[in-house]
Amino acid sequence: MPQSFTYQVSPMRVVFGTGTIASLPDELDRLGIRRALVLASRRQQAELGDLASLTGGRMAGLFDGAVVHTPQAVTQRAMETVHELKPDGVVAIGAGAATGLSKAIALRTDLPQLILPTSYAGSEMTPVLGETVDGVKTTQSSPKILPEAVIYDVNLTLSMPAKFSAISGLNAIAHAAEALYARDGNPITSLMAEEAIAKLASSLPEVMARPHDLDARSDALYGAWLCAVCLGTVGMALHHKLCHTVGALFDLPHAETHAVLLPHTIAYNTPAAPEAIGRAARALGARDAADGLFELSARLGAPRALAELGMPEDGIAKAAALATRNPYWNPRPIEESGIRDLLTRAWTGGRPQAG
Repeated sequence: MPQSFTYQVSPMRVVFGTGTIASLPDELDRLGIRRALVLASRRQQAELGDLASLTGGRMAGLFDGAVVHTPQAVTQRAMETVHELKPDGVVAIGAGAATGLSKAIALRTDLPQLILPTSYAGSEMTPVLGETVDGVKTTQSSPKILPEAVIYDVNLTLSMPAKFSAISGLNAIAHAAEALYARDGNPITSLMAEEAIAKLASSLPEVMARPHDLDARSDALYGAWLCAVCLGTVGMALHHKLCHTVGALFDLPHAETHAVLLPHTIAYNTPAAPEAIGRAARALGARDAADGLFELSARLGAPRALAELGMPEDGIAKAAALATRNPYWNPRPIEESGIRDLLTRAWTGGRPQAG
């Protein structure tokens, strides 16, 4: 018999499919947006031409300076553009950087948001914003942060290089893996999480082998969407907190940091949540979830060591101390010595261990 639980459905509208960017004018009408500020990173230049034509003269302007970890300094520059152009809505196209900037603007202005993801990052489905100041990343949650609409177009993911697709997919799996042992978890989210992990674990190798295969890309984007729903529905724990800590502290690439740390954080929590993490192992088709994730990462050619990403070895102790400074919920108690050992293994690229 299921235990008592609470499940809250997001009020967001989602449009999913191939070629769904064509629905952009209708979605802008639905939101009442007549002057859209388009947000992107400088990597999204190829998609901006189509976006400009689809907005039908409703593009008030462009800010293409979005970067990872949403530095408040970048947000302030974007806000100057907002004050200058006076848009009545925001359209963000890109990966997590563009979405993060869109959320930061919405929090400050209440402007409606429409997101067009080009990766599997997942933050478009959450009411959470992480911002960085002086190397420290802090998060906050508010209904004002949640985007009003998301258009998932499989075609927009075709420009994502196969290797980054794999890394972004591992980042997405992290959301579902932590959802399985979340303190506020529920049967519905757990079903989504298990389906999401299975779908990504099977589709990401296919994407690597055939980057333009629409079926593989569609399966991967569907799995990533499910992961994102998990991220937006239940609370995250050690893995996400640790990624935020080391990512902001050493300016590490976001998705790669998730990919490297995930097997190690899952190994750390396995003794405290064996049943939940056993479901992740089942979805991966592995006997042990941490080992299964480590092997999947190797199969995909993803980075497996924090040293590869630029984290200095002498930063391990500093990161462990910072990650344990402010207590937060996790199925296993968070102890500085244990986190230091975890980070040491992740820094060298060694196999994950529960100890």
